[in-house]
Amino acid sequence: MRITDIREARVSIASDIANAYISFATMDVSILAITTDARVAGRRVVGYGFNSNGRYAQSGLLRERFLPRLRDAEPSALLDDSGHNLDPFRVWSVLMANEKPGGHGERSVAVGIIDMAIWDIVAKVENVPLAQLLAERHGDGRPDARVAVYAAGGYYHPGKPIQGLQDEMRDYLELGYTCTKMKIGAVPLAEDLERVEAAIDIVGDAGRLAVDANGRFGLRTALAFADGLAPYGMRWYEEAGDPLDYALQQQLSEHYALPTATGENLFSHQDVRNLLRYGGMRPDRDILQMDPVLGYGLVEYLRMLEVLRAHGWSSRQCIPHGGHQFALNIAAGLKLGGNESYPRVFAPFGGFADSTPIEEGQVALPQVPGIGFEDKRELMKVFESHLGR
Repeated sequence: MRITDIREARVSIASDIANAYISFATMDVSILAITTDARVAGRRVVGYGFNSNGRYAQSGLLRERFLPRLRDAEPSALLDDSGHNLDPFRVWSVLMANEKPGGHGERSVAVGIIDMAIWDIVAKVENVPLAQLLAERHGDGRPDARVAVYAAGGYYHPGKPIQGLQDEMRDYLELGYTCTKMKIGAVPLAEDLERVEAAIDIVGDAGRLAVDANGRFGLRTALAFADGLAPYGMRWYEEAGDPLDYALQQQLSEHYALPTATGENLFSHQDVRNLLRYGGMRPDRDILQMDPVLGYGLVEYLRMLEVLRAHGWSSRQCIPHGGHQFALNIAAGLKLGGNESYPRVFAPFGGFADSTPIEEGQVALPQVPGIGFEDKRELMKVFESHLGR
């Protein structure tokens, strides 16, 4: 088996939304298609990849560093022992050759994009959904039939009043979601608490609403918001401070009894280990949100899960960032606690298969080999228009 073609492109997902830290006015993503000479049911096997939202396209790193390593590798160096399929771990090692430890920033995103496409190929060659393949190789053999998902939104829009936030939350409930998330931290505490109360009025229970500060706060403000949020009983309080400020997270955990969440901006198993060592995270309530694309891909995410197990954590406390079909397969196959979803933003990369609607806050996976992108019509149109068939 050989890789015969690799194509990469940059696609805009720009919008006028913002969180407490960044605007998405110029946001874009990289998309990737890796073609092989393998055929299943008469069709050539092609794997697709892209990066999760919140990090920009990785064209430079892909074209100048990582894709050349993939192209130049001996075909046998990429294969599993059977010689009939790719080995994601061996591919990962090829990609990371001559890379020094540390420096996990943007290179982890570029590697994650390739890793997604490789896993798509591997599952397609085996002719099974990725969730099933993961359950058989790295789980208990039986993927979850349905995965709990929450609707991430509540961004700051120019001129968007509280009524607009309520309309958005109402829309999510009508789509079948039972839990939602909104942004905080871009306006003063009193104003954000008005927004929180307005959202609770729609979702009906603060335990069905999470809030996300996107790392905006220093310690004093993080604790002030914690005090303001505590009476409501939120589902979780996410990324109060900088993701690498483990001391802040530890002090927040000591101060705030309710669940916190963080991890989407940790890109290696070493960073996750440090969070668990020094961040005061509590395995009985807190949520870990590492993104299996932004953090070097699923190969590294499996290492993160090994770190969690060593520290006494259940995989059910993981609800990954990303909101796409790849993360959904991982959540089902490895029995995570749920998955993020972006119902109205970052289309068509976010969201799940066309054939699997949200029902009572959960979603099923289509019985499609690979990640299941072929059951996302609008996303396939983007792949085909930018990368060719």
